[in-house]
Amino acid sequence: MKKFLALALIGMFTTLSVMAQGDIKFAEAGYKFGKIQQSVPATHEFIFTNASNKPVVIEFATAECGCTTPEYAKEPIMPGKSSKVKVTYNAAATGEFTKRVTVKFAGIAEPTVLTISGEVVAKTK
Repeated sequence: MKKFLALALIGMFTTLSVMAQGDIKFAEAGYKFGKIQQSVPATHEFIFTNASNKPVVIEFATAECGCTTPEYAKEPIMPGKSSKVKVTYNAAATGEFTKRVTVKFAGIAEPTVLTISGEVVAKTK
């Protein structure tokens, strides 16, 4: 009986975790800047909505390199409300790029991965 109860609880929490992930709705998961100038910061805001019935909090948002900086609200996002993850890219080198930002919400097992891409061209004088 104890084994059955433990398995039932694990199943319930796994289901809630999967359902919770679907409760955060990003308008887009990727953005293409096109051509941007070298050493000139380019910014894009990824908008999301809390489609759940409880507040959600972003635990962290991290970029895969120092040239990409994510910013996000530290306060809870209420049910039905929207917020954003602002991603700024400042390239030192020219050429094509693809950078990822991992966003982790409290209580949701799988993080969301946002992607920016484009081509950096030499800065015009």
